[in-house]
Parts: sequence; C-alpha cells; structure tokens
Amino acid sequence: MPRPSNHVLPVDPQRYAPSALRPVRVKARRLRADTHIVPHRHTWAQVAFSSAGVLRLTAADHTFIVPPSRAVWIPAGTEHVVSVVEDAELRTLYLHQPSGATGPLALGQHSAGKADGKRDWQRCRVLEVSALMRELVQQLHADYDAPKAQSCQRERCLMALLQDELALARPVALGVGLPADKRLRALCEAVIDDPARHATLQGWAAESGASVRTVARLFRHELGTTFAEWRQQVLLAKALSMAARKRPMSHIASALGYASASAFTAMVRRSVGMPPSRFFAAAT
Repeated sequence: MPRPSNHVLPVDPQRYAPSALRPVRVKARRLRADTHIVPHRHTWAQVAFSSAGVLRLTAADHTFIVPPSRAVWIPAGTEHVVSVVEDAELRTLYLHQPSGATGPLALGQHSAGKADGKRDWQRCRVLEVSALMRELVQQLHADYDAPKAQSCQRERCLMALLQDELALARPVALGVGLPADKRLRALCEAVIDDPARHATLQGWAAESGASVRTVARLFRHELGTTFAEWRQQVLLAKALSMAARKRPMSHIASALGYASASAFTAMVRRSVGMPPSRFFAAAT
C-alpha cells in the first residue's frame, strides 16, 4: 500500500550518527503543517524540538505537543512518530551513549554529572529549552560542514556545553498518556485534536457510542487517572502551543472552552502550581 504524500521518512539518520569522538550531532529539517514522519527508532538517544512552529511527538504510551520553548528526550530504541501541527523548523539532536549510560552526559566528565544521575532518562520526558541550549544547537548545525581542522576544538567545546545544558534542563510535567485499548485510543485522539468540542465526559462518551461508566472505567484501568485529570493535560499542552504563537490569554481561555480568563487561570494554578503568566513565559 503506497504511503500517503504527507507521510515522510526520516532523512538519512546514519549520516548524523553520533560516536565517541562526536557524541552530539544536530540535524535540521523544515516541515510543513500536517506532515507526519513515519514510525521509526534509533540505536542512540535523541532530543527533538522546533526552533519555530509546533510539533506533536508520540512515543511509547505518551504524546507530547511541543512548542519552541520545550523539547522531548527520547531514549535509545524508543519507537516514535513526529507530526507537524504548524509549519516547523525541526531540530534533532542525536546523542552517543556508552554502554550502560542513560542520560545526555555521554562522556561522564561534565559539571552537571550529579544532577544527571538523579533523573530517569530511560523514559521520554519534556525539557525546557533555554536560550543557551537553542544557540548551542544552532551553532553546532551551522558548523557541521566547516573544515575539520578549523572546527574540531570548537565543536568539542560546544558539544560538552550542550550536554551540560541538557542534563540541567528543567523537566516539565507535560505529556498526555495514551491507552492501548483501541476504543479509548480513538476517543483520546479526538480529544487531543479538538479538546473544546465537549467539556464533559458525557459528550465524548456519546460521540464514541460508549456509556459514561464504560469510558470512565477504561480511563482508570488503562491510564490510572480520571477523564477530567487527563483532559487537563491536553488543555495545558494546547494552551502552551497557542502561547508560543503569542495568542493573548483571553483568546487561549476562550478557544479552550473556558467562560473567563480567571477560570482558565485557576485550572493552570491547580495543575502546575503557578499562574499562566509564569508557566507560559518561556513560550512567549
């Protein structure tokens, strides 16, 4: 069966394969909205983010909506799919990891080693992208084809500092769990695509043709949460992507089905422990 025209393959990942000598490699790719990079995996770890535009990355049992202020850490061997929500400049970092290593500090010789060791790098996670991290990625990409004699020492310095930045990057509690059950998966995908279409589980259950009790039970069994708690994570991810496009808070609240900006603010405070102005600051 032919692949749909908007489904594309990864671009020659072996060309950018990391190694002990070059433990961090950077690949850049411009992608149009509604493009999907087909499911694939690598033998090395990677970090994916966009310097412009919004991505949706699905890996294992979670999906992540990623604006330029955030990135997704993907452990080695994890199958993942990238979908482009709006025209994006995809930046992919490939990281070499010696046998037994799980984090971004591949050589284990950097100042952030202790911070790196405290985290679970064997699962996908969302990280904040600092201004320094973004600039380091840009410089590594710009220097990719520079003459080796001119770039070797500079590249080593950039890679070492980038590894430190990744290890110290603040994790963000964003990521939407996805179920294995096909019926619930279809409902969850519909909510992610348009979370404001129904405000309650009753509306979504009716649309899916299942009873409220059945859907509620599936959420508890498959995802270990309630529908309301799960939907809040979807709303936060959507809000973050709109904030990255510099939408005003009142517009975000209205688009997500809140009667007022204050009601939306209360939800964000409950979910992340801070007001939207602070939570979305890096995105705007």
